[in-house]
Amino acid sequence: MTAIVTERLRYRLLTGADDKAFCQRVSQALDDGYELYGSPAICCDNGQKTVAQAVILKSPK
Repeated sequence: MTAIVTERLRYRLLTGADDKAFCQRVSQALDDGYELYGSPAICCDNGQKTVAQAVILKSPK
């Protein structure tokens, strides 16, 4: 069973295959109020590309 996270974490590292679904996940995080944090990363292993992008949720001041 997969737990549903309802708490919005201040830091998330999104990872996945370099495809449209990953881009949609990053776009959704941005729509949810997250901001990009740092540069994206890409790793190739036996021809399979895995990408990562950190996002942060700034706390209101």
